[in-house]
Amino acid sequence: MANLRAIHSVGFSLVKYLRNAYPADLRQEHPCDFRLISSGELNATNADFGTAVTLYLYRVTVNPYLRNSHHVNAAHQTVLPLSVDLHYLVTIWADSALVEHTILGWVVRELYMHQTLTQSDLTSEGGWEGGDLVQLIPAELSNEDLMRLWDALDPGYRLSISYIARVVRIEPEVLPESPAVVARRLRATEKDRNP
Repeated sequence: MANLRAIHSVGFSLVKYLRNAYPADLRQEHPCDFRLISSGELNATNADFGTAVTLYLYRVTVNPYLRNSHHVNAAHQTVLPLSVDLHYLVTIWADSALVEHTILGWVVRELYMHQTLTQSDLTSEGGWEGGDLVQLIPAELSNEDLMRLWDALDPGYRLSISYIARVVRIEPEVLPESPAVVARRLRATEKDRNP
C-alpha cells in the first residue's frame, strides 16, 4: 500500500520511465520532451509544449472490484485500503505528421512491452511496498467522450490515446490505539437492617 502521494508518484514515474526509455536514435532524429501536466497547464492560453509527450490525469475512479468493505463476521474490524484507478490521456505534440506518428508508435509499443510498474519503477515519494504493482491498460474512449474531453480544454484536439493505471492502493489513516473499554455494572440494593 502507498501513501497520499501515490497518485502523483504513478504519473511522475510513468513520465520518467518513458523519458529514460526513449531510444538514442529517436532522440537524435526527433528530440522530444516528456511531461506530466495539470489541468491548469493544459488550459493555459499560451500552452506551447513544442515536440512533447504529455501525460494528463483526467479522471480518478474507485476500483469497483476492490471497494472498501468490511467482513460481516470479522472479529477485528480493520480499514481496508482505498483502491483507485487513474485514467490518463497520453498526448503527442508535434508540428509534422511524421514526428507525431513516429513518437506515438514508439509510446504505444513501449507501454505494450512494459505493462506493469513495480516498486523499482515507482518513485519513492509514494511510499510503495515490495508487493505493490500498477498495471497499465489501454482504455477505449468513444469518439464522443474524447471530443467532450478536448472541448473542455483550451488547446485544439491533438493525437491522443488513453490508459488506465490500475490499481493504486492508498493506505488508510492509522488512528491511535485507545485502551480497551472496560464495562462495569453496579447494582443498587437495599441493605438488610439489623434492629
